[in-house]
Amino acid sequence: MKGKTKVIALSGLLIAASMILSYVEALLPPFFVAGVKLGLANIVTVFAIYVCGSKNAAVISGLRVVLSALLFGSVASLIYSASGAAVSLCVMLGLTKTGSFSPVGVSVGGGIAHNLGQLTAAAIFVDFSALGYALPALIFFGALSGAAVGFAGGYLVGRSKPDR
Repeated sequence: MKGKTKVIALSGLLIAASMILSYVEALLPPFFVAGVKLGLANIVTVFAIYVCGSKNAAVISGLRVVLSALLFGSVASLIYSASGAAVSLCVMLGLTKTGSFSPVGVSVGGGIAHNLGQLTAAAIFVDFSALGYALPALIFFGALSGAAVGFAGGYLVGRSKPDR
């Protein structure tokens, strides 16, 4: 993407889109295991990684986490969401840099990493043995939702027109 104005405008649109997806997700009940969500806003993160670059994707993701917690969550949701998003973003950027993974593979890695990051944050506040039972389900649902998010993000990346 070229041009500072284009980058700023697209970043603003992506932050808004991720906020809308976060709001929609806040309205949905958790799936199967407490706290398991689809991660709809990560569609925007996957798109941003491929179209806007790693620095802009990090800013977009970070602002989404903070704004979503302020508008739809709590301090606890900020802690869990920030820890999951940070670990997820690092894993997705690392997988992207290898050039060996499609957006789906990158997103699956990010989905699993997000849940592991949140589980690590939860372990700080409660006894880890109480959380251990959820680990297999969190890995499974992280991979499943990561695949769905990756397909959607990859589709959008493929549909975006490169700068000329």
